[in-house]
Amino acid sequence: MASVSSDVTATPSAAVVPDNDDIARRRPLHVRIADHMRRYWQLWAMSLPAMIFVGLFAYVPMYGVQLAFREFVPGKGLTGGEWVGFKYFIKFFTSPQFSNLMINTIRVSLGTLVFGFIAPIILALLINQIAGKKTKSFVQTITYMPHFISTVVIVSMINIFLAPNSGMIGRFLGETNIMGNADAFAPIYWVTEVWQHCGWNSIIYLAALAGVDTSLYEAAKMDGAGRLQLIRYVDIPAILPTCGILLILNMGSVLGVGFEKVYLMQNSLNLSGSEVLSTFVYKMGLVSNQYSYSTAIGLFNTVINFVFLIVANAVAKRASNTSIF
Repeated sequence: MASVSSDVTATPSAAVVPDNDDIARRRPLHVRIADHMRRYWQLWAMSLPAMIFVGLFAYVPMYGVQLAFREFVPGKGLTGGEWVGFKYFIKFFTSPQFSNLMINTIRVSLGTLVFGFIAPIILALLINQIAGKKTKSFVQTITYMPHFISTVVIVSMINIFLAPNSGMIGRFLGETNIMGNADAFAPIYWVTEVWQHCGWNSIIYLAALAGVDTSLYEAAKMDGAGRLQLIRYVDIPAILPTCGILLILNMGSVLGVGFEKVYLMQNSLNLSGSEVLSTFVYKMGLVSNQYSYSTAIGLFNTVINFVFLIVANAVAKRASNTSIF
């Protein structure tokens, strides 16, 4: 049986040409770094002061965190004291002040977070609906101004306004000293914080609203949408990603109540409702010279805030695909 053979012409396979990224990855590391610096040195030069600032004031002080686990001895420095482990953490958790401190801190922080987060959004939505450019600029300026007032001046104004019998608001309360009421401390703090920072915090939302396509408003108006419908169906969806990012960042400071204002508003009558972690750390560390104890409390505060940040970021990423990392 004859077999018929046919010549098959083999076609050489096309050569694989590596792309530029593959070629770049094959070069030595020092060559890649030098090439990167040569191309982007201007950006690195601009960011260098910020990196130095963060390094000096955020990362270098972390060296002192070990003080929370050591018995501080002034003559031996931060690393010369005896290692005591979690002694000061246990001391804080079992102290009589722990529950009151946590309740006060969470109460003041959560109220400030909720009202301080919602109020700027509402203000930005309202300002965005103002038609006149001059009127809008005037309203923005008026609402921004309290942000630049000193904390000392703000607390002085609060004391004057709420003074019994003579204050603008205190005269309606008669002889009641509302600043001496521990239960009233947190609401006073919330209201004054919103009043002072609401306008300033609304800037980022106004910037997000400024980027909304005007054709969306025109289309909605042609469909008969009023102002409330414009806010609901155009403005709010436009700022939701911004709201998500800012909420995540704010969750990182849930227990980080500002020290200055709380400390200035404190007095002997409202101390049971105004003592928070930040003021307690100051009194234990700088007033009572219990440096290891105050460092342990501060580290506990930081760890809790970090956990809140991670959890909030994970929840936001899963729910709306919005996250900071």
